[in-house]
Amino acid sequence: MKNLKIALLLMLSISIISCSDDDDSSENLSGQTGNLIIKFDNGYGDQDFIFGTEYQKSNDESFKLETLKYIVSNISLEDEIGNVYEYPFNENIFIVDEANANAAGEIWIMLEDIPAANYTNVSFGVGVDQDRYAMGAEGQGEFLETADEAGMLWSWATGFKFIRMDGSFSSSSITNDDLNVHMGSVGTSLDNYRAVSLSFPNTVLVRTETQPEIHIKSDISKVFDGSTSVNLMDGYNQVHVDPETTAVVANNIMTMFEVHHVHNN
Repeated sequence: MKNLKIALLLMLSISIISCSDDDDSSENLSGQTGNLIIKFDNGYGDQDFIFGTEYQKSNDESFKLETLKYIVSNISLEDEIGNVYEYPFNENIFIVDEANANAAGEIWIMLEDIPAANYTNVSFGVGVDQDRYAMGAEGQGEFLETADEAGMLWSWATGFKFIRMDGSFSSSSITNDDLNVHMGSVGTSLDNYRAVSLSFPNTVLVRTETQPEIHIKSDISKVFDGSTSVNLMDGYNQVHVDPETTAVVANNIMTMFEVHHVHNN
């Protein structure tokens, strides 16, 4: 009996030590920060996007572009226990410009000093929300000049162009007619800002010693063939401030983003 008690005490001691070791090895992320990269990769369906390439729509129409850019803002990350981190407001607005893509066709957004955590999804807006707009010209900081230089401000009205697509389109009855999609909001009367939320295929591990990469595919075909399919001949070759056509395009744009993969480098 005495030997049995000794054996049980030894087993209990080993168990306690083992649990203690597990606790010591648990990762303490408190106070840690790291960087991550979001890569936007524009495509058309399963094709790479290339300026000047003619892309076929779902009908008999086709189009090609010489300009493609859009505004992304209000990026936030949600971790595995539901905590949401919003990137600092003054730095949380970007222009994704295909003209600035690297050799792999990617436009990078670097987010710095992100709290270390295990993140499961990302949210962002396409365009400029009303809260930011209400801050006036001074409240836009350096982005006002950046947007102006990029041709993403209206020259004749108040507001930003959320997406800009310039090129030409053809159909069975017309060849190389002008295509200009300059969809945005105008003041407070027309609000086409849209929020997007995407889940990660695997957890994004932000740590001091790593720099994860989030690869987002942006399917440009969805602009005209998203939740609603439209004909360019029906006025969608010139989308500016019309409440009907801009709302359709804004809703379609919400469907064009997908997280293709992530790397925990």
